[in-house]
Amino acid sequence: MPIRYYISLKNPGKARGNDAAFSFTAHGAGEFAAQLQDALRSDGFFQRWRAAQPDPDSVDAGLGASDPAATVTGEQHDLQIDLIAVTSIPGSVFKHRLRLLAGSAWELRDVSSA
Repeated sequence: MPIRYYISLKNPGKARGNDAAFSFTAHGAGEFAAQLQDALRSDGFFQRWRAAQPDPDSVDAGLGASDPAATVTGEQHDLQIDLIAVTSIPGSVFKHRLRLLAGSAWELRDVSSA
């Protein structure tokens, strides 16, 4: 069942993960939404991250969940960007992807059924 996640990036310039290879490079609401949507829709993002780990075979395969039907929209509000993601990916996997993309510079505002 799809879930709707409401995410806020209060300071989008700081919404960068610890590793630039997996971090957001976006500068606007549409770009942030597109990059997150891409990371959710296929396992390519996960496969790149997994390959960069010291022991790729020990990485939990469950973190590679993808949702080809995932959608993400973004809106700019002054300096803040709000994203709404609709996906069937488990919450723990969704949060893992966001931590890779944005580090700790994101806030989960709400969650609801889609």
